[in-house]
Amino acid sequence: MTRLIAPTERRARLGRRHALAAPVATSEEAATAVVALHSTDPAAMTLGVLARTRATDVDDLHRALYADRTLVRLLTMRRTVFAVDTALAPAFLAATATSVAATQRRRTHALLVEGGVTTDPAAWLARAEDVGRAFLADAGVFASKDLAAADPLLATRMRFGEGATAVEQSVASRLLTLWSSEGLVVRATVAGGWTSTQFRWAPTAAWLGELPPSPDLATGSAIVAGAYVARYGPVTVDDLEWWTGWTKTHTRATLAALRDGGAIARVEVAEGEAYVVAGDVAEVAAPEPWVALLPALDPSAMGWKHRDFHLGPHRAEVFDRNGNAGPTAWVDGAVVGGWAIRDDGTIGLDLLQEVDDVARGRLEERAGEVEAFLAGTVVKARARGWTPSEKRVRG
Repeated sequence: MTRLIAPTERRARLGRRHALAAPVATSEEAATAVVALHSTDPAAMTLGVLARTRATDVDDLHRALYADRTLVRLLTMRRTVFAVDTALAPAFLAATATSVAATQRRRTHALLVEGGVTTDPAAWLARAEDVGRAFLADAGVFASKDLAAADPLLATRMRFGEGATAVEQSVASRLLTLWSSEGLVVRATVAGGWTSTQFRWAPTAAWLGELPPSPDLATGSAIVAGAYVARYGPVTVDDLEWWTGWTKTHTRATLAALRDGGAIARVEVAEGEAYVVAGDVAEVAAPEPWVALLPALDPSAMGWKHRDFHLGPHRAEVFDRNGNAGPTAWVDGAVVGGWAIRDDGTIGLDLLQEVDDVARGRLEERAGEVEAFLAGTVVKARARGWTPSEKRVRG
C-alpha cells in the first residue's frame, strides 16, 4: 500500500531539508538545501541565505559567489536567474536547453525582425555573434556597454512593443541574455552593493574554469529532478513541471526514467500521486520548534505548485497578483503571515493567524536581527508586485 504523507509531515520535511529548523554553516549549504536560490533579485537571494545561515553580514555569500565561485548565477528554470552549486551548472543548462535556451534563440530572431533590424535574423545574428565571440576571447569581467562598444553591429538598437510598454534594447544586451541561457557567459559580479541588480558578465570558462562536460537533455534533467525530489519531496508531477518550466510530457518522462531506475519511490499526498527519493519513504519526525522570516520569491514559499500544505488560507495576502511570493513569516513549517521593510528601514510583522507567545516572541526577535543586518537599507519589491500584507505594514 502506498504511504500517505500528511501536511504535518510535509512541513516537518520542509523545516529539516530547507535549513530552516536549524541553520547551516555556509552559503553553499544554504543553496544545496533548496537546490537553487532565486537570484533575479540579489537582495532577496541574500536575505534567503541569511535566514538559513544566521550570518550577520554578506561576507560568506560574496566569498562563494565571487572568490571561491562555488555558487554561480544561471539563467535557467522558467527563464529565471538562480544561484546554484557550480558543479551542477552543466546539468541545469542541459536540463533547460529546450525549455529556455532554444526558446531564447527563437525569441532573439523574432525581436530582430520586430525591432526593424533585419528580415533575415538567422544570418544577421550569426554575424553579430561572430563579432561578439571575438570580444569574449579577450574579455575578463565586463558590462553590457563594453560589449556594445566593441562593434557598431553590437550597438544596434532594437525597439519592440507599443506605447507605454515599448522597450528599447541593444543587440549586445540581448546577446548576453541569449548567451547566458546557453552557458557561454555568466553573471559574474554586481556593480554596487548587495542589493544591486546591475550585473557584470564574464565568459563562463574564464570565470569558472573547466567544468565537467555538459550532459545530454535526459541526463541533465534527471540530475536536476533528482535533486529537487530529494529536497522538496514529496512532489507531484505538477510541482516538478512548475518548478522547472518543462512541458508536462518532458516532466513525466523524466520522472518515469527516475522511477524505472529505482531512484525515486511513489507516495501519496492530499493532491494525489507524488514522489520521494528512494529510501525516503519512512516517516520524518518533526524538528524542534522553529520560526523564520523568508524574503520575497524564496524557494521554500514557491517551490511547489500545490502549496496549501504550508500556505494554508493565506495565499491572497502574501502573494502578488501574478503568483509571486512576498516576504513570509513561518512557524514550524506553516506560513502564518507576512512582513515588510518600511521606508525608514524598520521591519513590521503582519501575522494572519494566532500564534503562541513563544513563537511571536521569536518572530519579533528574528525581525530585530534582520533589521540590524539591514542597518537602514530599504529593499523594494523587484521582479514582482507588493503584496496586500506588505502594503498594510508599509502603510
